[in-house]
Amino acid sequence: MSECLFCGIACKDIPADVIYETDDVIAFNDIDPKAPIHCLIIPKKHISTMNDIKRNNSAVVGLLYEAAAIISKELSVADDGYRVVMNCNKDAGQTVFHIHLHLLAGRELVWPPG
Repeated sequence: MSECLFCGIACKDIPADVIYETDDVIAFNDIDPKAPIHCLIIPKKHISTMNDIKRNNSAVVGLLYEAAAIISKELSVADDGYRVVMNCNKDAGQTVFHIHLHLLAGRELVWPPG
C-alpha cells in the first residue's frame, strides 16, 4: 500500500526513530508524543483497522502485544506500568489507517482517558 504512511515506514521508504523490529513488527517513537514515552507498534503487513482483523491475519496482533512487553522492559517501565491502546476508525481517534498499538508510559496515566 504505497499511500499508507506506516507501510512506508515498515519498508523503510519513510524514516522513523525505530526502537524495535522483527520480521513481522516494527516499533518507533511517535512524532507527537502524549507521554514521556510514546511509541507506535505496527505490523509490517498492512491491516487497515481492527475491523479487518481476520483468522488469516490475527496472529500478528499477539506479536504486537509481545513487542509491547519487550519494549516496556527495554525502556524500564514494565514494573511501574504502561498503557497500550489501539484505536479503531475516526471517532476513536485513528488517524493512520494501518493498525497500531500506542505504548504510553513515563508518567502516571489517568482513567478514563477522555
